[in-house]
Amino acid sequence: MMGEGPNPNAKHSKYSIEDGRLVRKGVTCPKCGPGVFLGEHSDRKVCGKCGHTQSDESE
Repeated sequence: MMGEGPNPNAKHSKYSIEDGRLVRKGVTCPKCGPGVFLGEHSDRKVCGKCGHTQSDESE
């Protein structure tokens, strides 16, 4: 169903403004650099651009 409110995973949720400065809240890809965030899955983080994967060490 469309139109149930803003997407919590949209790009505007990855940034905030603190003390007049732009702050990136997401984890950036170490290969692609700033502006390319890793997608957060239940057991890993993956870059949608280059495919870089980081496994979560929470277990």
